[in-house]
Order: sequence, then C-alpha cells, then structure tokens
Amino acid sequence: MQLRVLVPLIFCAILLGVGIAPVQAQRPSETDFLSGIEDFRNVKNMLPEYVNAQAKALLAERARMIQGFTSPQQLTERKAYIRARMMETLGGAFPERAPLNARTIGVIEREGYKIEKVIFESQPKFYVTASLYVPTRGRGPFPAILFPLGHEEGAKAHDTWQQVLGSFAQKGYVALAWDQLGQGERVQMYDADFGESKVRHSTTEHTILGIQCLLTGDNLARYTIWDGIRALDYLLSRPEVDATRIGLTGNSGGGTHTSYLAALEDRIHVAAPSCFITSWTALLDTIGPQDAEQNLVPWIGAGLDHGDFIYAFAPKPFLMLSAIRDFFSIGGARSTYREAQGVYKLMGVPEKLSMVEADDGHGYSKPRRLASYRWFGRWLKGVENQEPEPEVVMATEEELFCTESGQVTVSLGGETVFSLNQKRAEHLRPKGRPFATEELRNRVRSLTAYEAPKNALVVKPYGEITRAGYRIEKLVYESEPGIHIPALLFVPEGGSARKPAMIYIHGRGKSAAAAAGGEIEQFVKAGLIVLAIDVRGLGETRSRNTEGNDDFPVYFGDFESAMTALHIGRPLVGMRMKDVLRGVDLLAARPDVERTKIYGFGKDAGAIPLLHAAALDTRINKIALEGMLVSYQTIIQQRIHRQIFEQVIPGVLRSYDLPDVIASLAPRQVWIVNGVNALGQQMRLAEVKKQYATTSAIHVVERRVADQPAVFYRSFINQE
Repeated sequence: MQLRVLVPLIFCAILLGVGIAPVQAQRPSETDFLSGIEDFRNVKNMLPEYVNAQAKALLAERARMIQGFTSPQQLTERKAYIRARMMETLGGAFPERAPLNARTIGVIEREGYKIEKVIFESQPKFYVTASLYVPTRGRGPFPAILFPLGHEEGAKAHDTWQQVLGSFAQKGYVALAWDQLGQGERVQMYDADFGESKVRHSTTEHTILGIQCLLTGDNLARYTIWDGIRALDYLLSRPEVDATRIGLTGNSGGGTHTSYLAALEDRIHVAAPSCFITSWTALLDTIGPQDAEQNLVPWIGAGLDHGDFIYAFAPKPFLMLSAIRDFFSIGGARSTYREAQGVYKLMGVPEKLSMVEADDGHGYSKPRRLASYRWFGRWLKGVENQEPEPEVVMATEEELFCTESGQVTVSLGGETVFSLNQKRAEHLRPKGRPFATEELRNRVRSLTAYEAPKNALVVKPYGEITRAGYRIEKLVYESEPGIHIPALLFVPEGGSARKPAMIYIHGRGKSAAAAAGGEIEQFVKAGLIVLAIDVRGLGETRSRNTEGNDDFPVYFGDFESAMTALHIGRPLVGMRMKDVLRGVDLLAARPDVERTKIYGFGKDAGAIPLLHAAALDTRINKIALEGMLVSYQTIIQQRIHRQIFEQVIPGVLRSYDLPDVIASLAPRQVWIVNGVNALGQQMRLAEVKKQYATTSAIHVVERRVADQPAVFYRSFINQE
C-alpha cells in the first residue's frame, strides 16, 4: 500500500504549473503573534487535536455501548444498523445489475492450474480486468476465493498476489483477482505520453476521484465495492465453483475491501482481511486517515469503528491477519480483537473468530499466507491445510494483460469514475431552484452541520501595533472550547462616530495583507474598522499536516484534519463558519462599530466559509468574494483539482451549489471577483458570469494585479 508518496518538487511544479516555495519554520512576527505566546505555542496542532478529540469522544461512547451488549438480539440489530449506515455513506442503493458481458481473452497454462484472462463490465461499459485461477486437477465444483487487491504496483500481476492465487489454485480453490480502480490496466487518468497516471500514484488518483464522489453524496468505495460484488457474481457464474463455499481475503487496501464486502455480502462464508483491521482511535494516534475509499464518512459520527465490519459478518468465521510492525497499529488491532471476542462469545461461536500476528511489517507475508490457507481449509474444506506453500511460476505483467495496450481506457474506452460521477450528479441534481431563502438556509445548516455558539464570547488582548493613522489590536477569541482564533483589529484614528466594519478572511491568513501599505490598510484608510482573522486551520493555525512535498498536502491541503472532520460529521466549512460568525459577534459588540454596516471580505480559501456564514446571518450586510471557487459543479467537471478538499461539503450537489447560496443573499450586495476553477486558476469573466444569476445585487467583476483595493472596492464600500 502507498501510505504517503513523496513527489519531486520539479515534477510537481511542471505538472501543476505552480512554483513551490520551500517550507520554513514559522517564527512569531508582528502580526503573526500567537506562537510567541506561551499559552499558544502549540497552535499549529490546534485543529488536528480538536477534531481528533471530538472523534475519540464519539469512539469511546461507541465502545461503552458495545460493551453493554447482553443478548444476541442486540447484535442482530447492530448488524442491520451497520449495513444501513454503510449504504448511506456509499450514496444509497447500488446500481442495477446489468449483463456482465464477461469474456475470456486468453489462458495461461500452469502445472495443476490455469490462469484465465477475463474482462467483465461491473456497470455498462465500465470494464474490469481480472485473473481467474482454476485448478486443473481434482474434481469440482471447488470452493472459491475472492481476492480484492491492495495498492501495490502491478495490481493483479504483483508477485505476492500471484503467489497467493497460485497457491490457492494448487490447493484446490478457484481464485479471482481483479485490478482495482486506478491500478493495473484500470488507471482512470492515464496519460499516454507519460505512460502512467497524470497524478502518478493510485492513492492520489483515488482521492481526487473520491472528493468528486463526495460532492455528489457518494464515496469512491461505491465503485470499488460494486466492482467486488460483480466480481463475486462472475465467480459464482462459473461451473467450477461451489457457491456454498466462498472465501474472501486481501491485504492492505485488499484488506479494506475484504472488510467492506464481508460486511455487505451474505454470499461470503469465510473472511480473512490482512493488514487492515485496527481501530480508529489507534489510526488517529498514528497514520491518520488514508486515501478516499478507505474513509466511509461520517463513519465515526455514525457510532462505528473497525470492529463493526466484523460484527456485520458475524457469526461466520472471521480471521484477523496482523503484522506487529505494520503502520496499521497492532495495538488497535489487538483492542478490536478483544472487543470482537466478546461479541462472538455472546453469539455462542467463539471458535469462529481468530487472530494471527507475525513479527514483520506491512504485506501479505508468508506467515499470514500460511495462516489463511489453514483457516480457509478448516471452514471451506473441513480440514486445516498444513501443507507447505507451493512454488508458483510468476507471469510478467504483460503476460497477464487483458487488453492489447495494457490500459482499458486506451484499448476499450468506455466509462470512468469521472464520467459516471458526472452522470450521477446530473441525475441527483436538486429540483425546485431557485430556493426560498429559508429553505436554502436550512440546507446550509444541515449539510455543514453548523452549530450555533453555546458559550459566551471571550476576547483577550495581546498588545497593540501603532501605525500612521490607525492602530492594530492583537486579539484572541474563543470560537468554541478548544478553538482559539487569532485576530488583528485595525481601528482608524479620529472621530467618535460609529464606523462601518469589515471581517476579513484570507486563505493565507490574516497577515497576508496586513503589512503597512497593504490591502487591509487601504480599507482602514477608507474609514473601515477591519477585523482580520485566522479561521481554524488557516494562517497561524495552519496544521503541520500541510508541510512537505507529499502528494497529499500538494493536492489536498490539510487532508488529515479535513477527513477526520468529515468522519465526525462536521465539515471544516461549518466549523470555519462558526469562527467567522464569532468574529461578527466581536464586531457587533463594539461601541465604535455601526452594526448595520458590517461587511465581509473572503479571499481564496476564506471565501466559501464567509459566504456560508453570510447565508445564515443577516448582520453581514454585504460581502466580497475574491478568488473563490465559482461552483462545486466545476470540481466534477474537471478531471484534476487541487487544494479544494478543505472546502468540500459531502452531498452538497444533491442539495445546492455556491450560486444558489449567493442568490439567497438578495437583496444584500455580493461581489464575485476573479472567480477560479478547481485548480485555482482564474477563469475568464464571461465564463464566471454564466455561473450566476444576473441581478442588481450580484456583481461579477475582474480585478487586475495593478488595481488598488481602495479604488477597486470604492463602490463596494460606499454602496448602500
């Protein structure tokens, strides 16, 4: 499995069309002051620690509930609950079954078995390439093994997988492996010039696609699990297979899908995931969330953990295969196993649950392979197989190709996740636009999981900066327990009259425009009080998860915090909305602020939280949104996106899009300036205008680099 993949800087710069500055250690500055205060030296860990603490509290509550089970009936009810929640996280019912149109492309003969090269369609024109290992000795029908693959290079041709599959075939099992999405012959973003994925690595490809799926209310696992279910359909269609004796095993990402399929598929009789099952508490303390299909959000918020995959399969035989030195925590695996032992004991079948540990690292190593042969022999053949692992003659990747080119998209064309997700979005598009204002607000509250503040606003001063014509108050306010928002309050000199005010949220933080002569100063000299804030996870509070040149920070920003937030059912957009509105509370409470003239300015990653905050709070009189993503729809219309994951709201395209939110603000004024696409590239003005309704309150404009903000935004500031 690819855990986190380092990408050379030059390659990234060429691929993404951007310059990449080296990461430097943060030092306290005049305007970035928080880390210089002893109480806040750990401020860069604030967001990860907050979401992890929220997740762990939910996991502890779940553990107490499981420990309180006293009857098999409770477990039966739990099983139904797990399956229902899983289907919700996947986007609802799977597609209707269509003909598999399976065909064997070629056969490789081996001593005692053969390998059939198979192509089938899990959905119409959505091609799956597979290897079917069939015994040529003994009398069938044979028991069968469904073998989902992990993230290793070579997919179905990987040496370890060939060893496992060839061994099962020689031991009298039919075994089926298929290329997962983004791997082997099924690269979804294949670049013929590079001869590989446009984004190089399967985990990156999975997550780019997975984020697009989240916007439609689906999960990439909807596609990978359905591939597995249709692979099982194909396996059971073979006359050599005994449908009453079906086993399931895989390693790493294959262990993930072993767990998923076991939980959902009644036709599986025995399961043995390798190097996957641990616990979410342990994951949060170690490697954190992995690529998109391994995160069925909001899993933790739904009261679920790794053990629930086992309970959905119980009371059938389940073997946990673990590695002591795996990056999937052995401590978490042991904890889950202890909990599961209680469940299997309560069901009266403790012998049907087992765990094997080997003192090695991640992978389907020989100790785990031998344990799986014994386990499947015991439960599918009635006798534990104690024979040594046979030798297997390896085929080359090219020999196992099912397509002439080695890529489905080149040889066969057809559908991709990208194209299928676009069709899903069109099918699920909300009806009844434009929405009434209150209806839109209800949708925003629900999807962002916005929680109104429960605590009184506490604001603490940490000094002042004096500049010509104004002063800057350095403040920290508590948005909610555990979240401290650093802020700069720019106050013009002179006069006792109340002044209009602006809350300013910049994607690079409050200091990005706070220098003398900078953008904020020009607003202040135009007569505004300006509160510039770092919403959680931006500016001074930017997590260290975003540092380095790993694929994930480059493409997805603070992936770990954002994904954990989705796991607890609270998208970062909703959390950051609260930070914005607590800032509005601060401004509205000041005697020098004209409360009917509180404006909002959101730039880059600061724009979407501000927009959503304004939708819920009419105290924000008007807003300017500069460098904002023009719509969520644009993300699913572009094959590749960058740095938008923190702004994703699962299921949003089933409910509304950004232009709907903007329309709901009428008659308040909204300025949309330099709208960008899913790669953060500025779009042509005419293209941006197509996204929005034409009204007197919505201004879609373009700002040039040379345009001074005080001049450019004069009418925004002065317009009533």
